[in-house]
Amino acid sequence: MAQGSTSSTVHDVVIIGSGAGGGTVTKVLADMGIRVLLMEAGPMLTMDDFKTLASPLDAWHRGAGDAATLYSSGQGAGPLNTSVVFPPSTIDEPYTVAPGSQFRWSRSRCIGGRTNHYGRIQLRYSDYDFKNKSMKGVGFDWPISYDDLAPYYDKAERFIGVTGRAEGLRSAPDGIFQTPAPFRPHEHLIYRSCEKLGIKATSSRQAVITSALNGRPACIYCGQCGRGCRFGSNYASSYVQIFPAIATGRVTVLANSMARELITDASGKVTAVSYIDKTTGEERQVRCRTVVLSAAGCESARLLLNSKSAKHPHGVGNSGGIVGKYLTDTVGFGMSATVPYLRGMPPFAAEGYGAHLYIPWWMADRHNELDFPLGYHIELGGGGFATPALGFGAQAIAQHQGYGLPMKQAIRDTYGSGTTISLSGRGSTVPNDNSYCEIDPDGTKDKWGIPVLRFHWKWSDYELNEARHMRESFTAILETLGGTVTVPGGRGRGAGPGAAAPGVAGQGAAGAPVAPPGAGAGAAGAPPAAGTAPIAAEPAPTQPPDNRPQLGAGGGIIHEVGCVRMGTHADNSVVNRFCQVHDAPNVFSADGGPFASHGDKNPTHTIIALAWRTAEYLAEEMRKGNV
Repeated sequence: MAQGSTSSTVHDVVIIGSGAGGGTVTKVLADMGIRVLLMEAGPMLTMDDFKTLASPLDAWHRGAGDAATLYSSGQGAGPLNTSVVFPPSTIDEPYTVAPGSQFRWSRSRCIGGRTNHYGRIQLRYSDYDFKNKSMKGVGFDWPISYDDLAPYYDKAERFIGVTGRAEGLRSAPDGIFQTPAPFRPHEHLIYRSCEKLGIKATSSRQAVITSALNGRPACIYCGQCGRGCRFGSNYASSYVQIFPAIATGRVTVLANSMARELITDASGKVTAVSYIDKTTGEERQVRCRTVVLSAAGCESARLLLNSKSAKHPHGVGNSGGIVGKYLTDTVGFGMSATVPYLRGMPPFAAEGYGAHLYIPWWMADRHNELDFPLGYHIELGGGGFATPALGFGAQAIAQHQGYGLPMKQAIRDTYGSGTTISLSGRGSTVPNDNSYCEIDPDGTKDKWGIPVLRFHWKWSDYELNEARHMRESFTAILETLGGTVTVPGGRGRGAGPGAAAPGVAGQGAAGAPVAPPGAGAGAAGAPPAAGTAPIAAEPAPTQPPDNRPQLGAGGGIIHEVGCVRMGTHADNSVVNRFCQVHDAPNVFSADGGPFASHGDKNPTHTIIALAWRTAEYLAEEMRKGNV
């Protein structure tokens, strides 16, 4: 058991982690009059940290570096990092990857976590996403249904604001939507192409407000959502939930505090949280009545596994050996195409809030025609005349020779990638026994002496077959709108120009070319801090011995969920239907950890809805004296 200075105060609720789940629990409980202590491993933020509308002119030499390398290489200097991202150094906070596996773990240490810079795509899970086993014959069923969570999706949408258009699609349940932004020219092309192929495209569902809501102003369409929004017009748990909760006077924030373990008494009840004060290196404890884990699924699993005692010899919540198991991430595959007749278009307004169009899964009731059981949706990108990013001319410099007027024209032609359209698939993953995390068996520890995680990862045939279908459908959509498929494309590389393009519902054609090395995986999140631990190195991907696209490292899409799975009892899960740990009833999970399956939908919306439900249940159990 860890030792350290202990505060005499017993906090009603200690929340560990301040992302989508932690921010939601903090706000809900504070609004209900409950005092909470919010622990965060990174620094506190203020609205001044969000660089909305910051100009390249604000950086010395426009951030191009001493040798102006940005203009020829596209690589900028540090001052150009306008996103609120605090990735830990992998030397101070390493993780390991088992031989033969590939995994990339993206972390953001600051108030709000990854919600400060995520893509704001806000999708409800479908009915079958909660019942994969009974409806699709694979994976696991959740102990709750869509109907159980729908009221909490409603609450989240009313509070944070989500754009969209009601379509009545089973694969994309409708919600309470704000008016979506209009399509851009390239999005009209994609929409019409999909219509010809019998595919339904619709307005994107984004955590952005187009009408004022709860004191937050409407989006001004600056197109800089990835920086966070100093006006609060998009969702981040920091400025939408935590800052208002602090204003109630019922929230205490303990920043730069790295949770080490949960301290339990002889009965197995958690009585304190041991943590490291990262500013001093001192180990301390805070006493608690209840604990909510919201550090993100893998980090919460690490904390549970490191919390061993006589009553919990394998870690809190791990009597059934399930903590860390059934880790999943989204299947990611991308492809892009050049569309020549977009070249030379007159300038038009192209800014907004990310993509204004997306393509939900269109074959939810036709899986008997496919060789994979679940589905995917398609996100997209394209050209236009948004504010030029610094160094946007590097592409033209790399592709053309000469100088003067011809080079200027080449740069103008590529302004905003005006002739390029990209599609990025985001697909379901079936949990498997080969994808999990555990405490590193070789004893690796972080800077503060806390044992670190080792990751195991394997894509199954289901995911590889799904990626092949993405390649075929993307090719059909892009060629139908008049594009010529190129490599690379989108977030992650796509298939080559010769990829087969059978009917959208069809399977891979024999002889379709193999995707090139590097294809498949979505881009990682924030770049790592200086210093990379050798133990986190990943082996080179292995190309499948057939015509299916290569998929990259697990964790690459930054949608890792599972590890603290929800279920009916301790033998098959870690938490119950209210995200309460079976073996330690005063411990709750409010992040991606409880997910029993991984739908094609980005997980943030479901994390918020689950956390809201968990917070209300926790408050009621406290009122009854049950915890």
